Amino acid sequence: MKLIGMLDSPYVRRVAVSLKVLRVPFELDQLSVFRNFEQFSAINPVVKAPTLVTDDGVVLMESSLILDFAARRLMPDGARAVRQVGLALAACEKSVAIVYELNTRPAEKQHQPWLDRVASQLNFAYAVLEAEIPGDWCSGEDLMQPQITAAVAWRFTQHTSPDRVPAAKFPKLSALSARAEALPAFRETNFAEAVFGPAK
Repeated sequence: MKLIGMLDSPYVRRVAVSLKVLRVPFELDQLSVFRNFEQFSAINPVVKAPTLVTDDGVVLMESSLILDFAARRLMPDGARAVRQVGLALAACEKSVAIVYELNTRPAEKQHQPWLDRVASQLNFAYAVLEAEIPGDWCSGEDLMQPQITAAVAWRFTQHTSPDRVPAAKFPKLSALSARAEALPAFRETNFAEAVFGPAK
């Protein structure tokens, strides 16, 4: 299988980490939806990251659907796990919205009330998730999809909007992130290297 997209996308990284946790072999092709638009569109005309090309050539997109196909074993049974993934993905979406607003719109056209609203939604999603995190997420339990998605989302938010979501307010998410980032599947899909290149 081939996973298409940059690891600086929390959605691409979520899929990559999940596949590595399951030891599902895949090739990562780090194409940017911006810089490599033409090359990406030759694989998936919708140009949506992540894109997964299966061994038999079927092109899948949308991280949740890709994971439903390739990594179903990581999803615990029950509505609570689905809710936790949903909260983490909502936080992810709001973080990405802030990044797009600040990096693609000229400063004079940025709408502060909208940014404030999105930041409020982002903090609310993390506050609810923080309140629901059981202790074993931050200790010995094997990581499942709720923990993987929460850790990937939290790392992305802390990189892109740490001033809007102070880590000190979310000790459980910070502990989960620290634990996750030390694991091989997270180290092998290093977020910092995707953004800044290998450490020198």
